[in-house]
Amino acid sequence: MGFSGGLREVTNGRVRNSFYSAFDTERWSGRETAGDFRTPFQIDRDRVLHTPAFRRLQNKTQVFWSGEYDFYRTRLTHSLEVAQIGRSICHWLRESSAALTPESFIDPELVEAVCLSHDLGHPPFGHAGERSLNHFLEPYGGFEGNAQTLRMLTERIFSQKRQGMDPSRAFLDGILKYKSLWSELKSVKGKAPGNHFIYDAQAKYLDWAMGGRDFPVELTPGKARDGFKSIECQVMDWADDTAYSLNDLADSVRAGFLSTEKIEGWAEREGVSSGEGTPLAALLRAVRGGRIDAFAGKRIGDYIKSATLEEDVNFLSGESNRYRYRLVVDPEVRAESEVFKKLAFEVVFLSPQLKQLEHKGSMMLRRLWEVLHTRYVKDEAIDGQRFQLLQATDVGEIEEARTEAGRARLVCDFLAGMTDGFAARMYQRLFEPGYGSIGDLVG
Repeated sequence: MGFSGGLREVTNGRVRNSFYSAFDTERWSGRETAGDFRTPFQIDRDRVLHTPAFRRLQNKTQVFWSGEYDFYRTRLTHSLEVAQIGRSICHWLRESSAALTPESFIDPELVEAVCLSHDLGHPPFGHAGERSLNHFLEPYGGFEGNAQTLRMLTERIFSQKRQGMDPSRAFLDGILKYKSLWSELKSVKGKAPGNHFIYDAQAKYLDWAMGGRDFPVELTPGKARDGFKSIECQVMDWADDTAYSLNDLADSVRAGFLSTEKIEGWAEREGVSSGEGTPLAALLRAVRGGRIDAFAGKRIGDYIKSATLEEDVNFLSGESNRYRYRLVVDPEVRAESEVFKKLAFEVVFLSPQLKQLEHKGSMMLRRLWEVLHTRYVKDEAIDGQRFQLLQATDVGEIEEARTEAGRARLVCDFLAGMTDGFAARMYQRLFEPGYGSIGDLVG
C-alpha cells in the first residue's frame, strides 16, 4: 500500500491522504485520473520528471557555469537536493507535529513535485539571464523565472505538443511563490518590476488556484500577497533556502571563492561575529579542516528539524488544509541561513570573476534576442533576406501568433528554454565567422 498504515481507503480501491480534498486534487482541465494506480500527486511528480524541460536543467547554471567542472551543482542537481530536503521536512513534520496524523499529513510526493519544478522556468546563465530577459521583454509584460515555470506547467512543458501538463490545483499552487501580476506591481511601483511577479495572462491560473476567491484587501500586490503561500510552497521555499545557503556555500569553498581569509575579511567588514559558538566559527573550522561537505550535511539536518507548524486562519483555511498551517522556522536557524546567504552573495556572486561571466552570458542573450526580435517579432528582413533561423515548428507557431506581444513571448520561450551550452553554440554559429560545421547544426 506504500505508507504502512498511513492512508485510508476510499472508493474504487483508491487510497487517499485525508489532508487533501477534491478541491486540492482537481486538475486544470477537470479531467479525472481515478483509473490510475498512482495518487494525483505522484502523477504530477512523474510528469515533471519525464519532460525535456527537467532534463535541460543539467546544463543550466546554478552558481558556476555548467560544464566548468564535474562536481559543481547545476540547476538539476540543485533541484534534486531541494526535493530531498523538502521530502525530509514533510517526514519530520509528520513525526513531530501534533497537528498531523498517520492518516492526514503533508504529502511528500506533492512537495517533491513542487521542489523538482521550482526552477524549470529559469533561463540560461542564472539570474543574470533572468534579468536580461526581463529587460528585453519589458515592452511585452516582462520575464520572471517563476512566472515562466507556471507558463511551462500550464502551457508549454510538453514541447512536441505545445501544451501543459494539466497540473492538480495543489501542485500548481505549490509553485506559486509570487501571486502579483506584472501590471499590478508596475502600477504600485510606478515602473516595470524587476522580479517577483507572474504574467498578466496568467491571472486565470491564479484565480483557479485560489478557487475563484478574491484576495482580501490587506493582501495588497507585492510582499503582503506573496507571503500568502500554501504549506507545500512554504516547505519548498525553506528547502530551497536550505540548499542555497549550505550546498551553494560548499561549492564556493571547493571552487576557491571562499577561503578562511575571505570569510574573516567579510566578517570584519560587515561587523558579523566569527567568535567561538557562532555560525561563522563553525564554517571556518570546516574550511580549515577540509570538511565543508560534512559541515553542510550536518547543517541540513538541523535546518530540517528547525521547522514546526502553526495553525492559521485566513480566507482559504476553511477550504483547504494547505492554507490552515504556517511553517515556522526557528529564528536562530533562520538568522544563520541569512548570514550564510549574505556571505555567499557578497563574496561569491558579486565577485568580478562571476560578474564577468554573467556579462558574457547577458551579451550572448542580447545578441540572440536582437536578431530573433528583428526576424520574428517585428517580422522584418535582415540585410534584405528572410533567413530561417529557427526550426520550422517554432517558426510556424510564431507566425500563427496574432500580436507582436504574442510573438515576443514565444521567442522568449525559445531563449528561456536554452541550456547554457545551446545558447553559446547558437551564438557562435550566428556571430563567429570561424565557427560552424554540418555536425554542429543539430545543436
